[in-house]
Amino acid sequence: MPPSTSSILTSLSTLRISAHQIPAYNLIPNTSIQQKPLLIYHSAFLSSPSSPSSSSPSPSSSSPSPSSSSPSPSSSSPSPSSTSSLPPPLSAAKIQSHLRHINIVHPQWLYTMYSTTHFHSTTHEVLCVSRGSARLCFGGETNPGRIETTVRKGDMMIIPAGVGHRLLEDLGGEDEKGEGKGEGEGESFEMVGAYPVGREWDMCYGREGGGEEEKVKGIARLGWFEVDPVYGEGGPVTRY
Repeated sequence: MPPSTSSILTSLSTLRISAHQIPAYNLIPNTSIQQKPLLIYHSAFLSSPSSPSSSSPSPSSSSPSPSSSSPSPSSSSPSPSSTSSLPPPLSAAKIQSHLRHINIVHPQWLYTMYSTTHFHSTTHEVLCVSRGSARLCFGGETNPGRIETTVRKGDMMIIPAGVGHRLLEDLGGEDEKGEGKGEGEGESFEMVGAYPVGREWDMCYGREGGGEEEKVKGIARLGWFEVDPVYGEGGPVTRY
């Protein structure tokens, strides 16, 4: 079966993926147990329905056909008839609906990321940015091998069990040029949090005591994704 060609997804031919192995640090195992990388699918979900990199819509899509009218070069704004036929912009609800349709992970919450480094021992985690942008840290903020990166609306992250992660800074929304407006001027950072069907997440902090040592041992027994949680059959996750 070919990968999903949902009209809200970036085409696989243009999708950019970052893969990171992060060494263990103190009591945070990161990717050292299963050797599965932290994956970031940049702009996996299209924040604008008119983006030229979108996948071909399915026959049931309400997107305009190639023969649909478009404004002339001299027009300062699209006509009402052309804008009314476009699907609404990306939203948390659209992401949640798509994930449920693929049915590899189920969305469980809508929130930002905690500002304390933590990891999960019972499940891998899929995070889809539904609003705003933020600087995140993976691996522990004092770990020399940590990854610090900025994620934006439409990005998707697959965080393997054991990988520490935290929010460093909420950058708010972005203007049309992709430049951050600042937390007070734009939309606050928000993600759809999803987990493999049948799995429940826990909270670990890399601290002694509290039974975390035993929890970490269970990470080795977790299976990896056999089907991509966003692109479905034939998606890129199985390459890692």
